Amino acid sequence: MNHKGTVILETENLILRKFVPADAKAMYENWANDSDVTEFLTWKPHESLEVTKDILNNWIDEYKNNDFYQWAITLKSNGYEPIGSISIVHKDEAINLVHVGYCIGKKWWKQGVTSEALGALIKFFMEEVDVNRIESRHDPLNPNSGKVMLKCGMKYEGTMRQADINNKGICDYSMYSILATDYKN
Repeated sequence: MNHKGTVILETENLILRKFVPADAKAMYENWANDSDVTEFLTWKPHESLEVTKDILNNWIDEYKNNDFYQWAITLKSNGYEPIGSISIVHKDEAINLVHVGYCIGKKWWKQGVTSEALGALIKFFMEEVDVNRIESRHDPLNPNSGKVMLKCGMKYEGTMRQADINNKGICDYSMYSILATDYKN
């Protein structure tokens, strides 16, 4: 992989950018403290703004590494305030694989924002970072997350039974991916 780090990515409606300390309040209020947003995620809702600040400080420190990828999802029409995040939660250099995770405030659900952000990441990782496989997964009880993946050209690969854990407990997960050959075709 040809790592670039968390560079600014722009789409028609979005700017995906690095987080900055001033984003803590918006992150906390827009999604990080919301149990509806985190229901199917592996991390608990933030109990305080201080928790959000600590996490942001860790991410900001990690930006010095060119293989760290953590974006704030911002709408151009919303003053660039972060409304969600999208990141690489796992990578495997041996097989040129990245695993994407994302979440967005419920005020922006079902508006195409997450699909637009994921589409930008797929383009970036295929064309700039030279990955072979981009994958993501979701709890089957959260089918809208899978719809995002399908909309972005990812293919459903199967469901692993009781192979994960999230805020609802032990759960199944459905896996999706796009390969470099899929993307080029």
